[in-house]
Parts: sequence; structure tokens; C-alpha cells
Amino acid sequence: TGTGRDAASRGDSAGRRDSGGPRREPVTRRDSAPRRDAAPPDSGPRRDAAPRRDASPRGGDAPARRDVVHEKLDADAIAPTEGGDATFGDLGLGQNIVRAIADLGAQHPFPIQAATIPAILDGRDVLARGRTGSGKTIAFGAPLVESVLRSQAGQRREFGRPPRALILAPTRELALQIDATIQPIARSVGLFTTQIYGGVPKARQLGALKKGIDIVIGTPGRIEDLVESRALDLSQVRVAALDEADHMCELGFLEPVQRIMRRTPRDAQRLLFSATLDGEVSALVGEFLTDPAVYEVAGETQRSGTIDHRVLVVDHRDKREILRSLVDRDGKTLVFTRTRAFAEMLAEQFDEAGIRALALHGDLDQARRTRNLEKLTSGRIDVLVATDVAARGIHVDDIDLVVQADAPDEYKTYLHRSGRTGRAGRAGTVVTLVTRARRDRLADLLERADIEAPFDDVRPGDELLEELAGR
Repeated sequence: TGTGRDAASRGDSAGRRDSGGPRREPVTRRDSAPRRDAAPPDSGPRRDAAPRRDASPRGGDAPARRDVVHEKLDADAIAPTEGGDATFGDLGLGQNIVRAIADLGAQHPFPIQAATIPAILDGRDVLARGRTGSGKTIAFGAPLVESVLRSQAGQRREFGRPPRALILAPTRELALQIDATIQPIARSVGLFTTQIYGGVPKARQLGALKKGIDIVIGTPGRIEDLVESRALDLSQVRVAALDEADHMCELGFLEPVQRIMRRTPRDAQRLLFSATLDGEVSALVGEFLTDPAVYEVAGETQRSGTIDHRVLVVDHRDKREILRSLVDRDGKTLVFTRTRAFAEMLAEQFDEAGIRALALHGDLDQARRTRNLEKLTSGRIDVLVATDVAARGIHVDDIDLVVQADAPDEYKTYLHRSGRTGRAGRAGTVVTLVTRARRDRLADLLERADIEAPFDDVRPGDELLEELAGR
């Protein structure tokens, strides 16, 4: 479960065990588009800056948060369908790949996997939205490996061959996580993956490319650097996948991603998976996805989720004492802060109080970030205090409490933070601390995210803190 420790220590041949996804939620298939050889629709997605709230697509009374990309592409949505008792083999994957997925802990496909894998194997472009922990990596990774294998059938894989598949991720941590899931699947059929990201020397990455690689997984900055220096040839890419495309846009990678994608063949298959799809993502969809099959995991809200959301209204002077009370518990706890300095300060104060804690933020080098995350996964620490820069690289299935020491400024940040718990169908709790002055602002944010959470005024020593800590 959930770290890139093997990836860091074993380099390009890294591997880890994947969670296999959350509980079996229904998937709504929005597949209004014709096949790839048909003419594209007359109009593309809007480039609105924010999603709108609309009636529930599932016919209920509860409002649903909608993404602008889906507003333009879901006109002929069909009824939600369950994954049923299908196996990965039933979806069209080969037996070696099915066994590798089983070794990762996934025996039966989750809804997003059951919906998207056949479409990907059929050569369709795919646009899919599912919350963090819904099994997206296997959903695009397993059929991507199968497609690359089929494209090389009967061909001799030569030394120095260019990659046949490309996967882009916004951060080094997420690239490591993706590779650790896909690498054992690829190795099961004799294919090779490599990681390409910045912040580390290029020598190992260049060495892997010179030997020949089948699947490249990396971040836009370093990939574009190697493409421009002619060390990486994307002319043979048959499948290109974008994971967490919204976060890449938030980090300013929209134009680099566009330039990279334009280096791949125009007829290459495109896959775009994310927990949220809005804003600048529509530009990527409009330019690169041809008549995509569109899917969305239903039940994105707290109403049908496994996460209990609570808001604690506190006095600023009581915040640190309340935080110590919340994290002094059995079980793994993740604390989010807005700044690196506050993360370091809290980790130090927790440690001084006898609570094993470390910080995770952008000022740490990759090796230390990987080490600190691995210590949480292995149980050598109990609390990880993180900033948002590393949030999407934290894939630890048994984190059962997320504490937001600083309330987020936007609903997408809240969703991605809260997605660090309640993974693979497990229960989890998200506790957000807020001062009275910011209470109304947080209430508006939760409404936009379709999250229902009680607001409780608390002081140090209150019984509610004991309850939330599980003591």
C-alpha cells in the first residue's frame, strides 16, 4: 500500500502493491460520441472558470457539483450500471496481466475500471472523472499495457527502441505511485517502464532511454526537457495518458503538456483521468481527445461516501493544543497546513510531545520526501504533516484521520485532501479547524463541494476531541 519507497530505491524497475480502488460505487457512462472515425461534434467544451450546481444527474433531489467538461459531453448519458461479478479477464485483459493485478490486491474490477477498460482496449479516447482512491491507475494503466503489448505483437523489440506509451502526472510523487502500480503489470508481459521527473540527475533516466523503454511515466518539465534535447523520441507513442490533468493546469503546466502532446502522433489514443475536470482542462479535451467516451463515477459527495466530515470552530490561540489532542491517538493521521514553516513547526511540536511525526513539503529533496512517506506507511511514525504540494502523492490506504490545521481556500483542494482517507472503501474522518472569522467562507466552500459537515465550537479538553481521536 501507498508509497514510492520501492520506486525510489530500485530506480526504473520499481514496483509496489496497489490498493485496487474503493468500494463498489455505480458508474455513469456518458458515451454520447460516435467512434473515432466519425466526424467530431460542432462545439467543444466551455472554458468556464468554475463548475455550476445543477440537478442531480441520477434523478434524486440532492444537488450535484458538475464539471464544465461534462456539461458539454453528457447529453446522452445512460443509466448507471454496476460492475457486477465481472473479472478483469472478462474485460479483455490477458491472463498474465490479470494475475499481476491480482497480486496488487485487486480481484474484481471497481466500477470505473469495469467501465473504461473495454473502451480503452477498443481504441477509444477516454475522458473519466473519479474521486481519489477509485482505482483510476489500474483503470488506465492495465489496458494501456495490454494495448502496447498488442501493438508490438510479432515485432522484435530492439535495443534503444522509443516508447510506445506516455503517462503524464503533475508531481514526482504521483509519477512514482503510477509507476509502482503499472511496473509489475508491464513486467508480467515483458514490457519495461521508466520514470522521468525533475529534481534528480538525468543520468539514470538517459541510460534507461538509451537501452529502450516501452512506457514512460513522468512529469511535464523533465519530459519536455528530454524531448527538446532529442534524448526522448515520442514519435512512436500509440497511447498517451494524462493523470490529474486539472492539477497539472493548476501548477502552470498547461502549455508544456500541450507541447508534449503535439509531439505524439495525431492518431495516438488519448486518455484523460482526474478527480476533477474543469477550467483549463477543457482546452486539453478540445484539442486532443477525439469523440471521447466519457465516464464519471457516481456518488462523488459525502452522502454516499465512506468519509465522515467534521468542522471544529476554534479560537486561534487554542489551535495547537487542539491539534495535539487530535493526533495523539492510535492509527495513522495526516495533517495539512498551508505553509512549509507551519508544517515543520507542528511536526517538531508533536515529536516533542512524544507523538512520532515528520513533515512533508516542497523544500525537502525527493529522497527525504520518499523516506518520510515510507515511514508513515510502515508505521514508524504516526503523523505526517504535509503541505498541498505533496498531497496527491500520498497514497496510504490505512490513513483513517485527516486533519486540516489550515482550512483550504478552494473546494478542489478540500476534495483532494479528504481523498487521502476513506480509500479502497475504508472508513475515514476529515476534521477541519477554522476560526470564527473564516466560518462563513468555509461553509460556502463546503456547499460548492457538496459536502455536508456539522460545525462544532470546541475548546481544549472537550469530549468531542476524544471522540474524534478515537480514544
